[in-house]
Parts: sequence; C-alpha cells; structure tokens
Amino acid sequence: MQLEGKTAIVTGASSGIGEASARLFAREGARLVLSARRKDRLDDLAASIRRAGGEALAVPGDVQHEEHAAALVETALSRFGGLDIGFNNAGVIGAVGEVTAMTDADWQTTLQTNLTSAFHGARYQIPAMRERGSGSILFTSSFVGHTIGFPGMAAYGASKAGLIGLTQCLAVELGADGIRVNALLPGGTRTPMAGDFARDPGAAERIARLHALRRMAAPEEIARAALFLASDSASFVTGTAMLVDGGNSICKASS
Repeated sequence: MQLEGKTAIVTGASSGIGEASARLFAREGARLVLSARRKDRLDDLAASIRRAGGEALAVPGDVQHEEHAAALVETALSRFGGLDIGFNNAGVIGAVGEVTAMTDADWQTTLQTNLTSAFHGARYQIPAMRERGSGSILFTSSFVGHTIGFPGMAAYGASKAGLIGLTQCLAVELGADGIRVNALLPGGTRTPMAGDFARDPGAAERIARLHALRRMAAPEEIARAALFLASDSASFVTGTAMLVDGGNSICKASS
C-alpha cells in the first residue's frame, strides 16, 4: 500500500496509461480524483474502483480549460481534505504533418493540451501541496522530442520537450517546500492514442524494432513507473526526465 492515505489527481484517466495508473494507485491505497473528457468511460472507471473497495471520484472535463484544473483541486480538497499527488497525464498526438502545412490552430491545440494544461494543473496543485508540506507532481512527456525526432511530429515533440523544461524549473522552485516534480517518458505503448501503431501488426512491429526489448509496452508497465515517482520510494528523486522506454533511446538497430 505505497499510497495509503494519499490523495491523487490523475488526468487522461479514461484509457491507456491514465486508466492503468488510476487502477494501480487505487490498489496501493490512494483516494482518486479522475479527469477525462469521456464522461461515460470515466464514470465506469470510478465505479469499478469503488466496487473493488477503493475511493474514486470522476470529474469529467477538458484539460484545455483552466477552470477544469481548478475544479480538480477543489474536489480533492473538499472531498478528501487535501492533495498529495498530481499526475498530469492527459495528452494528444495532435495534427501530424510538415510544419509548413500546419495551421496555427493545430499547433496551439497540441501545445494547449499537452503543455499548457500541465502548467495549469501544477499552478493549482502547488498551493494545496504546500498546505500538506509535501507532494509529488508528475508530467507525462515522451521520448519523441527528447531522444528521437519523427517527421511530422513537430508540435507533439515540442510540447513534450517543453514538459521537461517545466519539470526542471518547478523542481528547483518547489524543492524547499518538499514538493517533488518529475517527468515520465514512456516508449511506444499500446494505448488507444497510439492508434494504428498499436492496432496494425505491421506498424506495431516497426515500432517494436525501435526498442531494445523489441516490443511495445503495456500501459500497466508505465503505470508502475508512475507509481514509483508518485510514492515515497522516490523521496530523493526530483527534476528527472525518467525514461521508461524499453531501451528505445539507446537502440540503433533496425532488425
């Protein structure tokens, strides 16, 4: 029960890494405030966690809207009395294509969802954690834009790289308050957001070959890394860009 007595916000919780993390955090004793746009899936997840004996509240909404970040923290404070963990996980791949063909709207939507929403999340989570005298803030970044660049993914790579800069600066700002801040960098993971890469056997195999382990991750594997960073097991870990990438960053072989 690594998170017993702790309250956690998890965004992007209706599927993939967010859902796997929510279920794992609940099994480890956390009380959860869950966020995603898909109300039906979020309600189902919260109900499933409660049936298993956990505590979870669904607060559907879009992380692009600053008021949603405020509502999540308000719910944690009013229903559970405080906040210990903010897992700012929600994100999109966004528009894919050459920069010369990308519209301002496409660029802004990707950055707003992946980067600005994390800034808003942290801005409201920090005062609640200061009240506790400790806390753990996590951002889901990516190997894309950090150790690898893919053509057509400039907006995604820029937004995810920005999360690492945000992580490092916040870690320095908040260390004296007992608040740790870390970025989680998954490798290729079989989630709905992966789309055709996860569903198409040929595409999945090409992605798998980019990893030293020659496979994509299951969401539960990434969730276990998030649990480590969120828990007191990582009490001396802050400001990191933690690769959980199956050796993607060091793998240069193509077959």
